[in-house]
Amino acid sequence: MDEENPVELLQRYRRDRHVLLNYILSGNLIKKVVMPPGAISLDDVDIDQVSVDYVLNCAKKGDPLDLGDAIRLYHDSLDYPYVDNTGDVEGFYLLTRPEYSGSAPTREPPPVPAAAPLPVVVPPPVVEQPQIAVPSSVANLPKSLSLDSPTEELTIDDIEDFEDDEGEFDSRRASRRHQTDANDISLRLPLFETGITDDDLRETAYEILVAAAGASGGLIVPKKEKKKEKRHRLMRKLGRSKSESAESQTHRQPGLVGLLEILRAQLEITESMDIRTRQGLLNAMVGKVGKRMDNLLIPLELLCCISRAEFSDMKAYLRWQKRQLNMLEEGLINHPVVGFGELGRKVNELRNLFRKIEESESLSPSAAEVQRTECLRSLREVATSFSERPARGDLTGEVCHWADGYHLNAALYEKMLGSVFDTLDEGKLTEEVEEILELLKSTWRILGITETIHDTCYAWVLFRQVSKDS
Repeated sequence: MDEENPVELLQRYRRDRHVLLNYILSGNLIKKVVMPPGAISLDDVDIDQVSVDYVLNCAKKGDPLDLGDAIRLYHDSLDYPYVDNTGDVEGFYLLTRPEYSGSAPTREPPPVPAAAPLPVVVPPPVVEQPQIAVPSSVANLPKSLSLDSPTEELTIDDIEDFEDDEGEFDSRRASRRHQTDANDISLRLPLFETGITDDDLRETAYEILVAAAGASGGLIVPKKEKKKEKRHRLMRKLGRSKSESAESQTHRQPGLVGLLEILRAQLEITESMDIRTRQGLLNAMVGKVGKRMDNLLIPLELLCCISRAEFSDMKAYLRWQKRQLNMLEEGLINHPVVGFGELGRKVNELRNLFRKIEESESLSPSAAEVQRTECLRSLREVATSFSERPARGDLTGEVCHWADGYHLNAALYEKMLGSVFDTLDEGKLTEEVEEILELLKSTWRILGITETIHDTCYAWVLFRQVSKDS
């Protein structure tokens, strides 16, 4: 019998795989099937990307079948060699041919150089100093100024001088520690071309968290409380006692509202910025029926829905606007998750729009408003076409790729994971760590985070904190 063509074998394997999965999914073997995000029926799911082993395991155990996990496991399995468990010993099918690697070297290992013995250092003998006659004028000196006194006594003036120098000493020690933390304990990710800082990443990370919470229907706009804001700043300077910390925990609002308030404090976001972000995202949803808040191009929507009048000073507004434009440039141009394709010719157009929006602030108020409005209208058209490019595995046209390209997504997610540590008790996890991690899962859709990436980033954040505390 002639051997079958490898292509025909592959086609037959694919047909059999389709028949098996369709039979399992359409029959009564699976009690419950959970569709991946964006899929309505099985017709929207690519059967070729579903892990058969995961489906069979769910059918044997009677567990619900999550097709999102099945697709993820299928792609994860492509990184490892196939394992055959049918025999007594597991067999691995390698992706490369071992005969091309050659045999192990047969030469003898090089000799180890003999270590020279360390020289023995004998300390010199101690010679007693002869007694020297002390003049009477020196003998009458105070004890604090005595020549043979082993320690010096401190006077009141010395103590006051020491207290004055203590602040300088603490600042030097803090600067040395900060320098060590920044340079020695970092992910060593490539630098951003736009000069995005840690504060920019932290503030954008909170905006993504708010959008993810809004997609779950848990977004409300709190009232402004100026007295509370001043008290918050004062308590940050003076520190908070244990009784006050316990009191704040007891008055925490329940559910997602209280959890967002904790994250706001952990990420050091002011109430005014929080209110602006929530109100801007809610205004962005007006007229978008059926649109999820986590599918919005968040920096663009905030630029369109938040005006200059909502800021206390011009400097804060320009810094906020620059951050939103930098995030758009990093996510859409510098670190895209999907290739440009035919849209590559519009990259320069996008950068020119960023520049014109910044330049509009130097014009007169009326001319600046006209130019900014026109540029934002053009920016929405171009940026939307960039963000809605479908990637592999996208099941519907409702996608928004703006923050899921490496390494922007890893830097943003690292800032989110840092909120699990209590800012009032450095080095300790908050009591709400499990709730925070569960909320962070809702941002995976925006940032393109998988369980593997989450585990890696979380392990890194924990390691860095342990290194700081040790």
